[in-house]
Amino acid sequence: MSSEHERQQSRLRTRQTEQPSEAPWADLELTVPNDRSQLSIVSLAECVLVELTHEKVGAEYVSANVWGAKRTQFIAIDDVGETFQKRHYDERLGWHESTVSRQAVREYLITRLTRSSSLASDRSHDAPVDDPDTFSVKPARELRRD
Repeated sequence: MSSEHERQQSRLRTRQTEQPSEAPWADLELTVPNDRSQLSIVSLAECVLVELTHEKVGAEYVSANVWGAKRTQFIAIDDVGETFQKRHYDERLGWHESTVSRQAVREYLITRLTRSSSLASDRSHDAPVDDPDTFSVKPARELRRD
């Protein structure tokens, strides 16, 4: 009987290694502007907060403009997901870090992801950037710290 159990376990391990599983947060990305509903954006923000709390991942919003790239990153700093490190990078000013609440991260994500235009498409300059803003969730070790 134990040998049958061992065979089943072996088959299960084989199937798991043959079928690479994608991380649950891998598809949490979006460009701005987008055509998602407000409810969909709220749902995405909630999913992101859950993943930030339970995985070693961070969320990053990137916008480029005539002055250079701006990045805002969030990483959970406690196990219950109530406190986050916010890293903001501006090419002109460098990095600035602060501690923010879960509610602040939620509001930031919803505000940014529901914009009807990219921050990069500011037409007040002769040479606006045409690339959309991007949002993604990625392993914390891959977040850039210039």
